[in-house]
Amino acid sequence: MKRIKIHPQYCIGCKLCEIHCIVAHSSSGDIIKAFKAEQPRALARVIVEDVPCSSFAVQCRHCDDAPCIDGCIGGAMRRDAQTGAVVHDPDKCIGCWMCIMLCPYGVIERDLAKGGVASKCDLCAQHETPVCVANCPNEALTIEEE
Repeated sequence: MKRIKIHPQYCIGCKLCEIHCIVAHSSSGDIIKAFKAEQPRALARVIVEDVPCSSFAVQCRHCDDAPCIDGCIGGAMRRDAQTGAVVHDPDKCIGCWMCIMLCPYGVIERDLAKGGVASKCDLCAQHETPVCVANCPNEALTIEEE
C-alpha cells in the first residue's frame, strides 16, 4: 500500500500542502475561487503542526488496524480492497464522530458545511500523486510503497 511519509526535518511550515489540499477538494479546483469565492471553503485534509523549533504535516495514516473503521457504526469508513487505503463514504456517514474520537492521530475532522460528516485524507484518489506531496517544495512529504 502507498502511504505518505512525513520528513519533519525538511518542513518549513509553509502550509502549501494545506493550500493545495483545499484547492483539490474545492468545487472549482481554482485557487482564487477556492479561497475568495467558495463558501463554505473546503477543508484541508492535511494539517501543518507548527511548534517551537519544528513543523510537520499530519494526515490520515491509513492505519493497518484502523480503529476508525472498527468504530464506524454507519459503515462509512472502510478499507479500499484495491489500494488498501482507509476511505470514507459521506453518503453513509451519520455524523456520530466515533471515528474522530478513535483516530490515534487526531486527523479526522467534522465537515459542518456538509452536514457534520467526517472528513479525512483520501490520498487524492483522483490524482496520480497526492497534491500535498506533489506541491511540497522541500519534499517534506513523499509517497512510498510499504
